Amino acid sequence: MALLGNAVNLAIIPARGGSKRIPHKNIKPFCGKPIIAYAIENAINSGVFDEIIVSTDSQEVAAIATHYGAKVPFLRPQHLSDDHTPTLPVIAHALETQQVYDEDNVCCLYPTTPLLPPHCLTQAYMTLCENTNVRYVFGALQYAHSPWRSFGLDSIESSGSVDSKAHLSNECSVESFAPTLLHPEFELTRSQDLAPLYHDAGQFYFAKALCFKRQLPIFTPHSRALILNPLHAHDIDTPQDWQLAELKYQILHT
Repeated sequence: MALLGNAVNLAIIPARGGSKRIPHKNIKPFCGKPIIAYAIENAINSGVFDEIIVSTDSQEVAAIATHYGAKVPFLRPQHLSDDHTPTLPVIAHALETQQVYDEDNVCCLYPTTPLLPPHCLTQAYMTLCENTNVRYVFGALQYAHSPWRSFGLDSIESSGSVDSKAHLSNECSVESFAPTLLHPEFELTRSQDLAPLYHDAGQFYFAKALCFKRQLPIFTPHSRALILNPLHAHDIDTPQDWQLAELKYQILHT
């Protein structure tokens, strides 16, 4: 595709080496190749980017990233590579190491996005370029089950609270609990009559470099959400998430 204007278009993929819940998650084989390879290839195939950079603290991640076509011009410092480091400081650091102008277009693309089609990145880029008052464009998903009908579980047994991680095992959790509706005003409302709610899909954030440099908040009225097909995004935090994402990928590619 033809790039708009004279701005440079840069993709930055934050991919640190450590991961506790899924060891080596960002380079773990996913349906035949390292999962980060899909993000790199999708960025290339979108036709948007002049350069694709991976921000990592790992030589192993760097080697795999360069093999699939990305550049790794620096290694990320350790203070930006722990479990608690937010995304915006990582992208701001990457921009500081490169000659990136405020008006350049930057996409933070997560490495665990194997389901995301390249055209979503293209559409997000076009949305950003065509709306000068927009700070960020990001992928969003509609909640499959409306949070308006959500409830908390308060244990009424002396044995303790409800096991919030029971769903991660192969066993069902049997607890004695009392549900407390968070929005009791909607208890009798039909689910189809409830207003839809959305959440960040955790796939990408597209913005002018200045927004990332200043670490401006993403979820504001100055941003735009690109609503994704549920098959095109899946948050991968646990082994069960990984299995479900692979099933989605197989559905999309068979």
